[in-house]
Amino acid sequence: MPSLRVLLSSQQIHARVLEMAAAIDRDYSEGPVYLIGILKGACIFLADLARAMKTPVRIEFIGIASYGRGKSSSGEVRLTKDLDVSIEGYDVFLVEDIVDSGITLTYLAHLMAQRKPKSVRIATLLDRPGRRQRPVEVHYVGFKIPDAFVVGYGLDYSEDYRNLKDVCVLEE
Repeated sequence: MPSLRVLLSSQQIHARVLEMAAAIDRDYSEGPVYLIGILKGACIFLADLARAMKTPVRIEFIGIASYGRGKSSSGEVRLTKDLDVSIEGYDVFLVEDIVDSGITLTYLAHLMAQRKPKSVRIATLLDRPGRRQRPVEVHYVGFKIPDAFVVGYGLDYSEDYRNLKDVCVLEE
């Protein structure tokens, strides 16, 4: 039976999300900006980030599949849900729960750039640079974490644990 060890408490996460929102507000005060949540994991982080921002925000979602039911990326990226609006001429933030291999975000950044936004930036709650397979520039990072499998605050293992308030290491 797997056990959970708290890596980041809900209080730590809340404080850091406020700091990230303030940094984006400083850099993009005009707005509106599009926050594009990468389903499903980023939905909780995106909601908290959007509520903490003063800059006018528009919210969109995009669905990507690259993990399946395992603990590591398959290396193959599939678009499962596209945007419902045009982002042409807007500042766009790809909002991710965790940047890991870089495969998904490399694909998405390229896809978004083809849609002629004013800019594309990446905001992630968690960055795990030790697992990078493709270089990706992350503009706003909540926390750098070690190479451990984490769940909670939107992150899952086979669709479980998303509702945890903390980010926890899933240990076998």
